[in-house]
Amino acid sequence: MATMTQFREQTAGDGRPGPEAQPILRQRGEEIQPYGALARYPLGLGDEVRAASVKALNQILSDTMVLRDMYKKHHWQVSGATFYSLHLLLDKHYEEQAKLVDDLAERVQTLGGIAIAMAHDVAEMSKIERPPRGREEVPVQISRLLEAHEQILIEAREAAGKAAEGGDDGTNDLLISQIVRVNEMQVWFLSEHLVDTPLVRAR
Repeated sequence: MATMTQFREQTAGDGRPGPEAQPILRQRGEEIQPYGALARYPLGLGDEVRAASVKALNQILSDTMVLRDMYKKHHWQVSGATFYSLHLLLDKHYEEQAKLVDDLAERVQTLGGIAIAMAHDVAEMSKIERPPRGREEVPVQISRLLEAHEQILIEAREAAGKAAEGGDDGTNDLLISQIVRVNEMQVWFLSEHLVDTPLVRAR
């Protein structure tokens, strides 16, 4: 390790830092693990079971990332008489979905897989209908969210069953105790906003 005296000597000539202080920039290299390949960890699970779970989890992850971002879009763009309450609710749901995204990605990595991560890759993989860039009416915003939730719930229950059959209890637990339960709760909160009930006078 260079001493301060040596560092001063290195920089005395032209005022530039010595080689030890200079960041090595613009680095590129080959992937150390291609997407779809599995690292082997001593988990007590076969490669086929892990591969199946990783594939299913990445699909749910991509759809969850789209749902998460749709929540933020509608949080910003919501309008009308229920603006304040929905503005807060949509942001709360966004935060909960963001937590699920992290949990799903970490489970994929725990199984030795590679979690889908970049927006362009997520857009290619997701099965959720893409909303327009512009603002939509509140009932349409909520309907889009509910349809996305349903897609994820269908995928999660199917994947949980297959994980259980293969002995992948960790994936099964994540999908049932977190993905299914959080999404079901959010479906309930959203669905009630589409019930056409009077606000002041009963029918």
